[in-house]
Amino acid sequence: MGYYRAGFEVVGVDIKPQPHYPFEFHWGDAMTYPLDGFDVIHASPPCEAHSRITGNHRVNHKDFIPEIRDRVLSVNVPWIIENVEGAPLINPFTLCGSMFGLNVRRHRRFESNIFFMTPDCNHATETVKFYSLCWKNRKMGKLSSVVGVYGNINYAGEWPLRCEAMGIDWMENKELVKAIPPAYTEWIGKQVIKFIKKGGDE
Repeated sequence: MGYYRAGFEVVGVDIKPQPHYPFEFHWGDAMTYPLDGFDVIHASPPCEAHSRITGNHRVNHKDFIPEIRDRVLSVNVPWIIENVEGAPLINPFTLCGSMFGLNVRRHRRFESNIFFMTPDCNHATETVKFYSLCWKNRKMGKLSSVVGVYGNINYAGEWPLRCEAMGIDWMENKELVKAIPPAYTEWIGKQVIKFIKKGGDE
């Protein structure tokens, strides 16, 4: 959605069906899908091998980042690889919900073959007003300054808060907890468009 808002025609490819995907979608393997004809490629390989939430189970998940990197390096267009903190990305930049005035932190890292000047996190602007998803904090009556968008819905009224915090209202919770805010890719998309219009000179 963010790339669409930035001005791109968006085509999605995933090895699993995505019934709520709002644009042209192809059910297929991103590792073999033809990349010819695309102006920009964004890849979001599974994050379970690097996610802190996955914990000790991370060893059971494959790291697809090296294969994805090899794939996008084979094409001569701007590309972006997105993943969680801790993922083995090369010279990544980080985006945070606080950079875009969102009630979610959602730190995500991005590797690219073009250069991005990124803003700083602005956690100081966040106000403590949301229920914490950490059971220890809830037990002590502590609130959170951001909406936690992971795991199951925990209390009445949490679903609309999650949707608003992420800027997403077209998918289910199991999809939302794996998503990134469209504000991130809209920002990236606008920078990529500037890069393309300048003729690819960084």
